[in-house]
Amino acid sequence: MDRDTIFALASGAVPAGIAVVRVSGPKARDVMNQLVDSEPSPRFAALRFVTDPANGRVIDQAIILFFPAEKSFTGEESVEFHLHGGRAVVRAMFDLLSGFEGCRMAEAGEFTRRAFENGKYDLTAVEGLADLIHAETENQRKQAMRQASGAHKSVIDGWRETLLYSRSMIEAELDFSDEEDIPGAVSDVIWPKLKRLTTEMESHLSMADRGERLRNGLTVVLAGHPNAGKSSLLNWFAKRDVAIVTDEAGTTRDLLELHLDIEGYPVTMIDTAGLRVSNSKVEKEGIRRALEKSENADLLIEVIDGTDPNARVKLNSHAERMVLFNKQDKVGEGADSQISEDPDENSYFVSVKAGTGMNDFYESFVKQIQNLFDGAEDVLITRKRHEESLRSCVENVNKSLTSTELPLEIRSEFLRMAGDDLGKITGRIDVEEMLGVIFSQFCVGK
Repeated sequence: MDRDTIFALASGAVPAGIAVVRVSGPKARDVMNQLVDSEPSPRFAALRFVTDPANGRVIDQAIILFFPAEKSFTGEESVEFHLHGGRAVVRAMFDLLSGFEGCRMAEAGEFTRRAFENGKYDLTAVEGLADLIHAETENQRKQAMRQASGAHKSVIDGWRETLLYSRSMIEAELDFSDEEDIPGAVSDVIWPKLKRLTTEMESHLSMADRGERLRNGLTVVLAGHPNAGKSSLLNWFAKRDVAIVTDEAGTTRDLLELHLDIEGYPVTMIDTAGLRVSNSKVEKEGIRRALEKSENADLLIEVIDGTDPNARVKLNSHAERMVLFNKQDKVGEGADSQISEDPDENSYFVSVKAGTGMNDFYESFVKQIQNLFDGAEDVLITRKRHEESLRSCVENVNKSLTSTELPLEIRSEFLRMAGDDLGKITGRIDVEEMLGVIFSQFCVGK
């Protein structure tokens, strides 16, 4: 039974200059030909009147694009109607399309799902398309574009080919050892290849946090005692007042988030409640949240009142830390020498209010961000599910490599499981592929 033909608005919300209505499915071409007086050439834009076939009423004059199945996004016949972007025009077009039998509004993501089901995209490319739509910074765009264009798929397919080849060699030795063109020693051929494969995959796993960080954004937490200048620093980054700044301790009681684009990298900066002993239930909850955010931060900026430089805060966090000794405009001469500095910490003496030392601090801050993202654009892993499946794959390959006491059949099974792990990343799991590899590598059927 044929699936439904679906339609939806593929452009931004109306009203707009242009509204693109996409139609995809087995009846797309027939629907188009009932709405326009002549069929446009495939993949060529044509100006046509869109009319109601029931009464000849003109809906709009539009640009029409027809895509045959093999040349369309979804892998099935598709039509795009580029209409004038008024609400009444789009509503009339939807009413017209829904009147055709077997035509309905598309569900969320249904066009992309059909593209996946028809083999136009694998799961990594689909995820890349979603990330491209939501990209807010230049480097997020680069990462998403690389994934959407199939770069990740080509790497993973290469890994799967190595696994399939290795399994085919094992199967060939087990089942076709009498053939003269079957290599006699599997270990001489496949095990070194598999060792190199695990090294390559482990290299990508070691960079997993950077890929996910670029996609989701890096978290920078401002921490310190009350009135140290955390909210002033947040406002300085925002170049506007996003946080209330007063001389009263404990003004900030909840988390304030600021989304920044730092040299093309996505950064979420979080202002937290001042850390101190308090009897206020509201402030206690703010402090609990501040400590929780600090534990999970990618980068900590500890803000200290420079007039009391040894009043540090204790934070249970493994994040990189920058220490800001603020309010230097209120500190007397020689005050810096009283501070017991940790040589492993990045310390800066500034006045957020007066701007003293802020340029040097910002330059170091940008370098710190760049270091945390270094190489992230080319990282294969951008989601937790990628990481989990790839780790499982490496584990199974290592089992095959190290289980030398087990029969070859069992070691081959570990490789099959590893291949399935990779298939989970791309959404392609086909155990029959191995047969094609065997028959193409060796003249088994002669």
